[in-house]
Amino acid sequence: MGSQEEIKIENDFTLIRFQNDGNENFHVKRHVNQGLIQFHFGIKGKAKFVFNDGNYALDLREEKALLFYNPQKELPLNLEIAPNSWVITMIISIQKFHGLFSSEAEHIPFLSKENKDKKYYKETDISPSMAIVLSQLFHYNLNPSIKNLYYKGKGYELLSLYFNRSEDPNAEQCPFLIDEENVLKIKKAKEIIIQNMAEPPGLEELAEQVGLSLKRLKMGFKQIYGDTVYGFLFDYKMDYARQLLDSGSYNVNEVGLKIGYSTGSHFIAAFKKKFATTPKKYLMSINPNT
Repeated sequence: MGSQEEIKIENDFTLIRFQNDGNENFHVKRHVNQGLIQFHFGIKGKAKFVFNDGNYALDLREEKALLFYNPQKELPLNLEIAPNSWVITMIISIQKFHGLFSSEAEHIPFLSKENKDKKYYKETDISPSMAIVLSQLFHYNLNPSIKNLYYKGKGYELLSLYFNRSEDPNAEQCPFLIDEENVLKIKKAKEIIIQNMAEPPGLEELAEQVGLSLKRLKMGFKQIYGDTVYGFLFDYKMDYARQLLDSGSYNVNEVGLKIGYSTGSHFIAAFKKKFATTPKKYLMSINPNT
């Protein structure tokens, strides 16, 4: 099921965590006042922003960030979050923002004099150090009494990293991800297991392939992606299996073989564990004539 948690950092600075671990799209609609800047970060999966009563849509992809600002009209939040997707949104007033960056206005395009009355939309990559902060915002495990203070600090840290002109690779807050190079190695590990999902390498082999110790791979992967290596791969394989079933081009056994299950029964058990239904029942639900 989809859920959202709103954290009020200050009166004009709000952070929202959206988490959809269910099997259906999660829709969120929210009024956003004019003159507010919106930052949206795709942590996992994908999402879509809908504008003008459905006449225009903009995708938010994994490991991408979107910035929206329109000083001339309201931009209500109409967000469709896909299954197994996580998004973090920050909303801050232009007044608050100017106060933070008044001496750096020329560095930030939409704060420049020629753009002050224009709308501004931009997609950027989530940098490795931003990815760590976003992961920490999703996996808070400190004393509840300091939660708001923690989020306030991380919110400002995220803003500073977003506008950092030369990415600082030093990620001191995480002992297992000391620098940007290690983060890139963990992302490479993710690519390797996805490319070889039917026959993924063992953890020690994977660590060797990307040039990390086994401990750093395991801890770093959990830090960035919020799951173990094989836990992440299991979710990915099941989502891919469902896409293959949706296509109508493969039967249940063929899909199981494609994602690495040598027997149909093992695939059926795995699919049921993930989606609480069998592949056959799932096919019948999307196509009653199957």
